[in-house]
Parts: sequence; structure tokens; C-alpha cells
Amino acid sequence: MKIKLLTILLLFVGIFSSFSQSNSEEKYPLKDVIKALEKRYGISFSFADKIIENKTSPLPKSTLQLQEALRKISAATRLDFKMLNSQLVVISRKKTQIFRYQNLDEVYVQGYLTSGITKNNDGAIQLKTKKLGILPGLIEPDVLQTIKSLPGVISADETISNINIRGGTHDQNLILFDGIRMYKTGHFFGLISAFNPYLNYDITLSKSGSSSKYGESISSVIDMKLPEEIPNEFAIGAGFNLINLDVVTSIPLSATTGLQLAARRSITDFIDTPTYNQYFNRAFQDSDLSALLNNNSLLVKDENFRFHDVYGKFIWDITPDDKLQLVFLNIDNNLSYNEVLTGTIQDQELDSRLNQNNVTTGITYTRKWHDRLTTRVQKYFTYYNLSSKNADIQNQQILEQENEIQDNGLQIETAYTLNSNTSLMAGYQFSQVAISNLEHVDNPFFRRFIKQVLLTHALYGQYNYTSHNISLKAGIRANYFDKFNRFSIEPRFSFNYKFLPNFRLLATGELKSQAVSQIIDLQDDFLGIEKRRWILANNSTVPIITSKQLSLGISYKENDLLISGEVYIKDVDGITARSQGFQNQFQFMNDIGSYKIQGIDFLINKKFKNINTWLSYSYNVNNYAFNSLNNAESFPNNVDIRNVINLAGTYTYKDLKFALGVHWFTGKPFTRPVDITPLGDGIIYENPNSSRITDYLRLDTSVNYSFKIGNAKATSGLSLWSILDKRNLLNVYYDIENSSISEIENISLRITPNASFRIEF
Repeated sequence: MKIKLLTILLLFVGIFSSFSQSNSEEKYPLKDVIKALEKRYGISFSFADKIIENKTSPLPKSTLQLQEALRKISAATRLDFKMLNSQLVVISRKKTQIFRYQNLDEVYVQGYLTSGITKNNDGAIQLKTKKLGILPGLIEPDVLQTIKSLPGVISADETISNINIRGGTHDQNLILFDGIRMYKTGHFFGLISAFNPYLNYDITLSKSGSSSKYGESISSVIDMKLPEEIPNEFAIGAGFNLINLDVVTSIPLSATTGLQLAARRSITDFIDTPTYNQYFNRAFQDSDLSALLNNNSLLVKDENFRFHDVYGKFIWDITPDDKLQLVFLNIDNNLSYNEVLTGTIQDQELDSRLNQNNVTTGITYTRKWHDRLTTRVQKYFTYYNLSSKNADIQNQQILEQENEIQDNGLQIETAYTLNSNTSLMAGYQFSQVAISNLEHVDNPFFRRFIKQVLLTHALYGQYNYTSHNISLKAGIRANYFDKFNRFSIEPRFSFNYKFLPNFRLLATGELKSQAVSQIIDLQDDFLGIEKRRWILANNSTVPIITSKQLSLGISYKENDLLISGEVYIKDVDGITARSQGFQNQFQFMNDIGSYKIQGIDFLINKKFKNINTWLSYSYNVNNYAFNSLNNAESFPNNVDIRNVINLAGTYTYKDLKFALGVHWFTGKPFTRPVDITPLGDGIIYENPNSSRITDYLRLDTSVNYSFKIGNAKATSGLSLWSILDKRNLLNVYYDIENSSISEIENISLRITPNASFRIEF
């Protein structure tokens, strides 16, 4: 599979390189081309010498009309040629053309928490990774780790593969990479983001009132956009930390074509670092691998863990009004080890492995019909595979499991600007998702293979209005699930009103639905590391999940002080017990139910000359209600974390940046057994989620320094995660061992250092 992917990537680069070369023409200094055109057409050009300095262009054919010739030179030089009259042409720098539609998203909070983070009028949070400031405990601008620092966002188990936004599970978030849904988001089984942090992302996080263009999500939307502009010059950056090394480059192939490439690979399979050791202990605790390492009669050898991600994007400005983009992303995680049974006449050995792979490709064509009307068409395909081979050498048994997704889709969208305040957007989306699950046991023989396919059609529209005091987005989405002959009508809105010079009111609301989700069959599935598998709704035992949410907030902004508060209520219906990961009396039961969360997010952000500080507080109550479980009475959600506090500050002095932060939240609920002695083969539990683990407390710091090496820009950094080395409990559950009940604890990441160095040319 890796050889095939490498071949595809090389072919991808080779095709576009050769394409660019084959389409290039002989170029001349722009000054000479201008003189030739003046003589040919009897016109004059007006320009500043600096504008045309070092610019080159093909000489247009003499058969072309003047306007066509100017258009050709404009595309080659990315300059603007405007005819003031029939005799005079003015040359100026072309304003960057942006092929995005919702350009009415007015920013009203700059530097939200830190530089590079803003808050829009519609309540969405926008992050630009190239401008992102330092955050406590982070060695690099990790996309999803940064999002975890925002109010209302938490991870109950510290990982970025389990981000809980306003009570939702991770699979209820829609995570888009250049418009394409991602099913794999983490490396090292969730401890770091699977997306290269040094790409130039423009990220939008919508917790409520999201655009009607977004489907398949009943929680939040994380939309990661990549640059659409052709790079002006060749640039390359490379760096490393104690987990991985990476390289990112931008290549202008011609005046109208460009290429972005990036690759990252772990160093964990050939260098043993303190960071890797801490990550390993955290990621693989409570897994089959950790159980083997603690078994005196078994030996684990040839243990190998590695990951990589490869990204490529080709951009072609066919004309000043037509753009074509192709994107490719491959994410891969591999774990393998050999299990050896010792003490016999001849040692026996079997290998176990776990592989996660996500391949995403997409082609996007954008047409600007005129200044007010733009159409965008995207065709995409995503392949996701999670597979494992679990060798139980003591029982002479091999279990193989596989979860595979093929997501094939098309989206067509048109945006029309009525005037400087008002715009309209409408579109159509088609999605064909095929999900298969395989289980195979060799002794005794057992095989189960299930494949499901769902076709979904969606029409959506949205009205956008922005003035000095008011910002309004009102949209509607209509989904049709072909297999079930079912329609889902989903209105969404956001309303922002500036009612006093420094005060704003924000109201949002939405209805959403989701047919793709994750479940846990058994806690030891996929070696006990990646327990969740993707499934499709079947409209009976696994219904389509629906949600409705309302929020109301008020903010005060004056100079460098921001105070904001937002209350919300969210109802989610159609969840299954197997999707919630119960480890109590409901672990092997299935039922359909709902959860309801009510909460508040509060933030104070104050900036001084070189210091930026913030305090955020979140409070919520999140309860389940299942049809049969717990006699249909409500009980706390598995991620019902009532109180969350983040207190942090950053200090900047010239090229030195320092950050320090405290993260605290109350413990998540769990279920205790009634007695320490099991009843037969089972455990009798107290009321579900009636106890809570101890509170979580973590102190983090990070520092980085920028300097120059010749003409290159260099940055070095150091971070410490969990300075206090506190043994925080993340989860507690119970199991039967040797006819008695044992308590099993999942522990947080302990004190973890990391260091980095990066250079950019």
C-alpha cells in the first residue's frame, strides 16, 4: 500500500511538472513586451518602475485583440492592466483574488486568546496557523491541540481523537480538510494531530449556527482550508522535534501554476526519546500490548511504531476567472510487535499489528462569472482503513478485524453578491458512503463481514447580511437519505447585534442530522488501542442522529479588554449505547436514547504591552436518557464534566515568546461496584455514573526564540507538559480477575518535555 501511495504521489508531481513545462512559452522582460505592444497597438502604458521590475511574460501573438493580449500578460505577471481610455493602459499590482464565498464574515475580535485567532460576527472562531502565537505546553501550532484551548472545547481523555465540544463525542464533529471530510484525525493514537502543523491553514470552528453548506454533523464543524493562491517564489521549511521531522515547500511552477508539498515522519522507530517514552506509556496503557509487557510467561520483541503524513496540492489559474485545484493527503499509523511464548521446549512466536490509513483526494474547479457571481465545483474521494491482527499465542488463536470506509462525493456551490452588505449562497451536495466491517477468527473458525452503502442528496441555501451594527446569516439545508426515503429539513441562523458602542449580542440556532457515527463493540477490539469503528445508520437499531441547539451570548470589547459569556442548550436524539463506550452494567447492552446539555462559556481576555492573559470558565450539565437503560431515567453523560477552567498568559520580548497556563476540570463520572466480590461471572454496579473521579489539574509551559542564520529564518522551542507531574485519573472501570473485582485506572500524560528546531528559506 505504501509503495502504491508513493508511486501515486510521484506521478501526481510528475504530471503537473510536465504539464507546466509543456504549457510554458518563451518569456521576455516585461519592459520589452510593453514596448512591443505600444508599437503594435499604438497605445501607451503608465506604471511605476518597481511594479514591472523582474517581471517576465510571453509576447502575445499579433493576431490577438488588445484586450486578449492584456489578459494574457496579466495572467503571466499577476499584474492588473486597466484601460483608462483607448490610448492609455495603467499597470498596477493585482489585488489578491480570493475564490471564497462567505466574504461577509466581519471579524470583531482580533487576537482572541493569542495572535492568529479571531472571532467572527457569526460566533465562529477563525485560526490562521501562520500567524498563530505561542500557547502553553505546545511546541508547534498543532491544529487540533490549539482548538482544545478554546472555551467550550475539552478532551475527556487528553487526546485530539476525542474532542468533546459542548458535550458531543468526537465522531459528531465534522472535520474538513480542504472541503473533504476526514475520518482519521490523530497520530500516535490521538496524542498529536494528523495534520502537518506547518501548512498555512485557515481554520473555522463553528460550535453553533454553522453554515447550511455543512452536513453530516450534529455537533461542531472544524473547516481547515489550504491556500488557493499560487506562491510568488520558491520557499522551503524543515524542522524536527522529539517525535517527528517534517518538510514543507511551495513551488511556483509557472506564472499560472503552483505546487504545495509537505511530508512528516516519526522518528520513534529509530530514536528513543523521553517524549516518545511518555507518549508510549500514555497511548498503550490498558491495551493488549501493555498486558503482554506485564505477562511474565510472554516476551514481546521487535516492537515497532511509526507514522507519517504526505500532502500535495496543485493550483492552476487557467484564466484570471478560472481556477483548478487538486489536493492529496495520506495519513498512516503502524504498530507491530512479536509475541513469544517462553518456557516451552521450543519458543513459539506470532506477530500482531495495527494499521490506520486515510487517503484523501479532491479536484476543485472555480469559475468567477463576474465580480458578483462565483461557482465552485468539488469532486472528492476518501478512503479510510483500520485493520488489526491480534495473535493470542497462549490460546493459539488469531483474530483479524477491519473497518473500511469509501466516501465518494460531489458538491456544487454558487455565491452571488447583491451589494456591499448582502449576498446569497446556494448549493447541491451528493455523497455515497460505503462502510464495511470484518471479523475473522482462525480457531475456532468464525467470519463476519458486513457492508453498508448510503446515498445522500442535499440542497442548501443561505442569506448573508452585514452592516455596521447587524450581522445576519439565515440558511436552510434539505437532506434526502435515499436508502430510507427520508427527508431532513435543517434551518440554521446566527444573528449579531451591536447595541452599544462596546457591546454585542449574539444569537445562534441550528437543526442537524448525521448518518455516519462510531461505536465500540468490545473494549479490546483492535488490540484495545483504537476501539471505535465507523458504521452507517440502518434506520432501526442505529437511527440517524439528530440535534437542535440554541445559544445566546453577550460580549464587551474595549481597547485590549474582552469579556464575553454565552449560554446554550443542545438536544441530541438517536444515539446508541454502543456509541458511548460504557464500561459498567451497560457495556454489552444496546439501546437508543438521547442526551441533553445546558451550559455556559465565559471568557476574560486582557492584553497589556507585551503580555496577553486570559481566563475561561465553562459550566454544563449533560444527561443521558435511554429508552430502556436505567429504567428510562436520566443519568450523567460519560463526558459530563461540570466545570472547566483555563488560566493562561503569554509574554513577548522581541524574538522571544513565553507561555504558561493552568488547565483544571472536575472529574468525569464512573460507576462503582456494589461489592468487591463478583456475583457469579458478573459485577453488580451502583447507579450508572453515580461517582466521579478526582479533579484534573495540569500546568504547562513553552518558550520559543526566533533568529536568523544567514538569509534563513530559524526558530527553536522548548515545552513542558504537566510540569507538576501530577498523576491525573482519566478513567476508572472494573473487571474480574482471579474471581475478584479489580479496579483499573487510566492515567494522564505525566511530565513530558519536547524540543524543536525549524529553519525556513
